[in-house]
Amino acid sequence: MKAGGIVFIAGAVATLATMAPLLLDIDPFPSYAWAVCMLMGVGFAISAAGVLRSAAAQRTAARASQAQAQAQAQV
Repeated sequence: MKAGGIVFIAGAVATLATMAPLLLDIDPFPSYAWAVCMLMGVGFAISAAGVLRSAAAQRTAARASQAQAQAQAQV
């Protein structure tokens, strides 16, 4: 999730830098600069995948703990 946050922040900074020429009435950046703005979406996807993976791991651990508690209760 940390990597996703870093990539998202890099994309956000690139977006602000790319939008500045539109507001300051100067020459716009080349098209590859606009492509760097897509890092916001990539960073969000990386973070979302990390959250889902963490939730799945916690769910698996909870099920294993519950199964172990039930097994001890039967003994």
